[in-house]
Amino acid sequence: MRDITQLRPKEIRSFIRKGKWDEPTAGLAMGYAQANLVILPEKYAFDFLLFCQRNPKPCPLLEVLEPGKFQTEFLSHDADIRTDIPRYNVYRRGRLESTVKEIRDMWKFDWVTFLLGCSFSFEEALMRAKIPVRHIEENKNVPMFITNISCKSAGVFHGPMVVTMRPISPDKVSRAVQITSRYVSVHGAPVHIGDPLKIGIKDLKKPNFGDPVTVKKDEVPVFWACGVTPQAVVMKAKPDLCITHTPGHMFISDLLNEELAHF
Repeated sequence: MRDITQLRPKEIRSFIRKGKWDEPTAGLAMGYAQANLVILPEKYAFDFLLFCQRNPKPCPLLEVLEPGKFQTEFLSHDADIRTDIPRYNVYRRGRLESTVKEIRDMWKFDWVTFLLGCSFSFEEALMRAKIPVRHIEENKNVPMFITNISCKSAGVFHGPMVVTMRPISPDKVSRAVQITSRYVSVHGAPVHIGDPLKIGIKDLKKPNFGDPVTVKKDEVPVFWACGVTPQAVVMKAKPDLCITHTPGHMFISDLLNEELAHF
């Protein structure tokens, strides 16, 4: 982990492509934006595009590739979406069928790729402001929870919002809100602060995705919209096929986080 954190995005993607890294990407390529992945057959593409437009907090669009295209043009110029993500989830009719390290052999020419902003991108700014990021401190995947907050429906897509949680000391919560508000294209400001029961989360020690982290007695849980929301939505909508990143295993772009602050 210590060695790979010092590498640039292109080098990390090469490690991933060669099968040398299949762990979560939090803390890697600090300063560079990371992205969530959703791949769908073309017949679902317009509905999902509309879903993202109606739900910009959990699904901030960074780039959409045309049917069959697997190389990005905005987030990088040499990445291969089929191989450059540590782990992929393959959903069929709403059920997780498998988790794989690449999808090159599965690729179809009617697949449309969506890349969405990721909250990992504002964590560097939080740490620069001396706001600890607990899952990075504990070398874990960020905890993610399915909430009782309903997304706005679009076509076949409907379902609940997923959030990430970071515990923050009370005196630093307002600063965390200020910092993350600048990064609208990677979820922006929190959607909830404080009591997790109010958004349907019963136990912070049992995330739906990712790992539990330590929440100290004097800390406040702060929740941001999460790009894993499409996976919860896919479980409800049950499209024939959907391929996503495995939660926490993101696409690492060549775009600087500070560029996203003005995107």
